[in-house]
Amino acid sequence: MSTAVKAQALRASKQGGAKINPQMIPTLAAVVIFVLMLIMGQVLFGTYMRLGFISSLFIDHAYLIILAVAMTLPVLTGGIDLSIGAIVAITAVVGVKMTMAGIPAPVAMLVMLLMGMGFGLLAGTLIEEFNMQPFIATLATMFLARGMASIISTDSLVFPDNNNFHWISDSITIIDNPKVSHDLYINGGVIIAVCVVIFGYILLHKTRIGRTIYAIGGSRSSAELMGLPVKKTQYMIYFISGTLAALSSIVYIANTGSAKNTYGVGWELDAVAAVVIGGTIVTGGYGYVLGSVIGALVRSTIDPLTSDFGVPAEWTTIVVGLMILVFVVLQRVVTVLNKRE
Repeated sequence: MSTAVKAQALRASKQGGAKINPQMIPTLAAVVIFVLMLIMGQVLFGTYMRLGFISSLFIDHAYLIILAVAMTLPVLTGGIDLSIGAIVAITAVVGVKMTMAGIPAPVAMLVMLLMGMGFGLLAGTLIEEFNMQPFIATLATMFLARGMASIISTDSLVFPDNNNFHWISDSITIIDNPKVSHDLYINGGVIIAVCVVIFGYILLHKTRIGRTIYAIGGSRSSAELMGLPVKKTQYMIYFISGTLAALSSIVYIANTGSAKNTYGVGWELDAVAAVVIGGTIVTGGYGYVLGSVIGALVRSTIDPLTSDFGVPAEWTTIVVGLMILVFVVLQRVVTVLNKRE
């Protein structure tokens, strides 16, 4: 090999795949933080690396993983969906009410999903046909859904026996050890959440809609000039977001066995926190569904960790707020460094 070829190969190796994309730094930071939280919890309390804890983490927060995927789509375009928590409330109340009236669970689930689709399409219509900002449009649908849930019922509603939602919450043992705390188990809700994550990944990275979502986040006007279906994609974003919110509601009420009009309060903010912690840029154009999943797991681990440390529950929101602040600043630093290159 000649000297010139060797020099070229050396330059290529320095500039090649070993170089980490700076925009991946927030996502990698979230992975590191999640692992460190588990290690810290294990060292101090001895339970965080047990299979039982991991199982509970995924089962109890499968709904949040679904909401994080839902929120990733609008945030990637520089938008937001504030209505997903309220959609959880209205669909939960309607779903349990229907089962209490003797309506079969599959019909109740279908109605819940259709309601989520309807609210998503309403938000998309307000954004595209009435030129509303996503913040205002989804704020309006949030109040609409929350108000409707309160009109239907302000009581705590409980599933009747044999409601057929139980297949979602029934445990499926993966690893069976003599000690219960060391069992690895999942349920239908976790399987649904995994399917949603796979769907989100394929949608964003393997379809034209996904490419359009990223293009809108970079510059909507440029995306339109390239002939991309911007308007159709915006409708799809909020349609999917509303549908996933309803699906999250199904998973959640199947686990709790109840519903109330106050369900979902603040969950849209937890979803935003998961998305931001996972590395999605709040101004749009860059982010990962898998990063949002890691962000959801980080957000979910904060609660038991702060509880075990004896931190009052109201301080948990402060911890989440500080974490979001750190990640937003980190994103800003990364963006500035990219512009300088």
